[in-house]
Amino acid sequence: MSDMSRLTGKIGDATLIEMSPDSPCDEDNNGYHHHHRDIDLDEYPHSQPDPSEVDKHQQSKDSVFFRDGKKRIDFVLSYVDDRDGERKQERRREYEANLQKAGLELETEDKSESDDRKTYFVKIHAPWEVLATYADVLKIKVPFKENDIPVHQDIPMDWLFTPFRLPDHIMNPEPDYFTSPFNKGKIDFFLIDDKETFFPPSVRNRIVYYILARCPYHKTDREDKKGIKRLLNNGTYGSAFPLHDSRYWKPSRDSNSESERFNLYTHWAQFFSFFKEQPLNLIRKYYGEKIGIYFAWLGFYTEMLFFAAVVGLICFLYGLFTFDDNVWSKEICSEEIGGNIIMCPLCDKKCGYWKLNSTCNSSWQSHMFDNVGTVFFAIFMGIWVTLFLEFWKRRQARLEYEWDLVDFEEEQQQLQLRPEYETKCTSRRLNRVTQEMEPYLPVTSQCARTFLSGATVIFWISLIIACIIGVIAYRLAVYAAFASIMKDSPTNNIHMVGSLITPQLATSVTASCINFVIIMILNLMYERVAIWITDLEIPKTHLEYENKLTVKMFLFQFVNYYSSCFYVAFFKGKFVGRPGDYIYMFGWSKLRNEECDPGGCLIELTTQLVIVMSGKQVWGNVQEALVPWVMNRWGSRKARSHPESRYSRWEQDHDLQNFGHLGLFYEYLEMVIQFGFITLFVASFPLAPLLALLNNIIEVRVDAWKFTTQFRRPVASKAHSIGAWQEILNGVAVLSVVTNAFIVAFTSDMIPRLVYMYAYSNDLSMKGYINNSLSVFNISGFSKDNRPEDGESPEWFNSSVITTCRYRDYRYPSGHEKEYSHTMQFWHILAAKLAFIIIMEHVAFMVKFFVAWMIPDVPAEVKARIKRERYLIQEYLHNYEVEKLKIQLSQRNDDCCCTPMIYPDISRHVVLSECL
Repeated sequence: MSDMSRLTGKIGDATLIEMSPDSPCDEDNNGYHHHHRDIDLDEYPHSQPDPSEVDKHQQSKDSVFFRDGKKRIDFVLSYVDDRDGERKQERRREYEANLQKAGLELETEDKSESDDRKTYFVKIHAPWEVLATYADVLKIKVPFKENDIPVHQDIPMDWLFTPFRLPDHIMNPEPDYFTSPFNKGKIDFFLIDDKETFFPPSVRNRIVYYILARCPYHKTDREDKKGIKRLLNNGTYGSAFPLHDSRYWKPSRDSNSESERFNLYTHWAQFFSFFKEQPLNLIRKYYGEKIGIYFAWLGFYTEMLFFAAVVGLICFLYGLFTFDDNVWSKEICSEEIGGNIIMCPLCDKKCGYWKLNSTCNSSWQSHMFDNVGTVFFAIFMGIWVTLFLEFWKRRQARLEYEWDLVDFEEEQQQLQLRPEYETKCTSRRLNRVTQEMEPYLPVTSQCARTFLSGATVIFWISLIIACIIGVIAYRLAVYAAFASIMKDSPTNNIHMVGSLITPQLATSVTASCINFVIIMILNLMYERVAIWITDLEIPKTHLEYENKLTVKMFLFQFVNYYSSCFYVAFFKGKFVGRPGDYIYMFGWSKLRNEECDPGGCLIELTTQLVIVMSGKQVWGNVQEALVPWVMNRWGSRKARSHPESRYSRWEQDHDLQNFGHLGLFYEYLEMVIQFGFITLFVASFPLAPLLALLNNIIEVRVDAWKFTTQFRRPVASKAHSIGAWQEILNGVAVLSVVTNAFIVAFTSDMIPRLVYMYAYSNDLSMKGYINNSLSVFNISGFSKDNRPEDGESPEWFNSSVITTCRYRDYRYPSGHEKEYSHTMQFWHILAAKLAFIIIMEHVAFMVKFFVAWMIPDVPAEVKARIKRERYLIQEYLHNYEVEKLKIQLSQRNDDCCCTPMIYPDISRHVVLSECL
């Protein structure tokens, strides 16, 4: 090994390089001499910078450079020096000394220079030699030739889209290049104009964080304690973050600063830009590919929602404008028909007899969502979701190429073990591939941890189900109270909406609100539990950690958000029995299973969906925007109250909120839950895609505003797809076909109406449908426990005159030889429902798979570009090696006695093969 460098310690599949003071990287690599700061362990951290060297009041507030104005600040560490924190001081000393040995350069801002007079800031700069070494290790792609493939974007009537477009320098901040993984040994192969700006800030902070996460701070015989994450957890450092390049509301005064944050805020994060396209390339350049992919997916999802929203609105308007053709609602509202039909009580004792025409309003409301358009829209959404997923694959493939992610393998990116895994796994075994000792978790410990994790998830899902059962019990108990209170219609005195309030509606709305509150409380509790049990499993890689947490959180959220909707859609009103033989909750309780509203259960499912979906979206946007803003205002209150004080770039960013490693996880989770609402139950509410579209238009700008103004700059990271969420979306898409088929068949009244019209109506009309759909029960058959109490029935009810009541079912009347058993029409309808489900599912799945087969995942143009790039890499590398060989041969022919060096002006640095 060269005396220029030596290993400081192998961490996972990576190696940190220790630079000696006389390393060539100290001089010429950056065009100026590097001064390594010597650490005085006795005086640190109270050492003061030389006042003659620095005049902070002449330094720009927005400076992202060291005091010399040349070295860029790639990362900042902050801490408060505790009086009794000797162990923390020792950790900081050793950690920062090891960082310097790894080649990083540090500069400390004393607490006297900070606004609160308490906080130290350690600024970190990565010189060219370190960046080049780790760019090679991480296989970061860099340009070697400008893209020579012409781009054909001839869009018909392109001028129509001009108002939606952004300036070209914002949409394409960099030229289009062919790229290849960086190779430190072939440095002149790449297009390097300026070493200081060759690696963009996002790549620089990614490399520095890679070193910070693996640098040791304490060595013992048993283990090496390492990583900035552990130092943050134990309070040694308060925060660690890369810097924004300027203030968001005005560009930096430093000409060397790109002010990309200002451009993002101006053209992307302001709400009045909601109709503009997103500058995805600039987002990727500033925040990294992982965040860029999220906003690309969110934008594409919002665009596709526009088509679903338009069709859903048309279906809703169809139901609105076909009121006059709604024969069954007219019969319900008619005094001659609905006014003469006496219905059986809907609960025991406290509910009286009632007339069918009292549900006139709910019948009209139900028609807006329960009509022929519902079936069409359910089938359309099955096709839409397939098109959305397939076109997203094509969009994703294009982004993979444009963002140099084609050959990026998630496994390659995640080869580095999580520092927590390395720390907690004390056992070692031989890796058969690398032939090196690596940490591992024993099978017994792994099984025990997995069992405990699974048991915890099952417990929490059981808790959700118990809460849902509690809400159902509330619905059953409170309905009788509402029915007793509203028997004399006191709500009619309420202006405008009083006539619309029924016991069913009041019960449904209050139960939905209670259910929403329970959902939000359980969410807050389970988030902490999910992270805890995922940490307990000690996943090996970051990818494995995210996938495990994703499965746990989505499974919980799925049950939490959708269980109440599943109850209303598929269980309510399906197991109620009949008058005289009702079915009760658990069989032994006095809570009688609730029946559907006379207008059908679909309107109740719509109510449940609107409350939960809208409530979640409003709460989510308020929480995302308001909470960070309030916390930032509170955190920076002192700085704002002292305008005369210097408020540096690192202090400004320090006062912002930290964007945790799970920040994007919650963004994806929110959108995937919304995706479930607009697909799983869309047959009950065609306006759901419109609500989602309006929410997402706001969501894109809220997220953009939050990223640019309220959060510290996240560490850039790569991702070539949306990860495990893709498979979850595919699963939800398949399930949505099934749920919508069942909603149309069993929750909607569409099938019974069609069966009546084509099999039982004399003139293929819906006249007489209401009378046909109601069975007759003899009042004398009520037991004492079912019969209404005295005074509960209305004044018009006379038991000596009225001897029968009606109920929703298809059963033979009293006195028939098959008394109260199901009629043949019931079985005809059931067969029609099952046939509809089978046909709809098969048609939807056939179309789905046909569309998926017809649309290739990767566009032909992208395939051609990928092949062209691979060809050029091989050709250029071949020519490069040939030229290299010619130089070596010419040096040999000149009888040069020195060691051959192909590029004498380029400093060489030895990296062990383990590093690669």
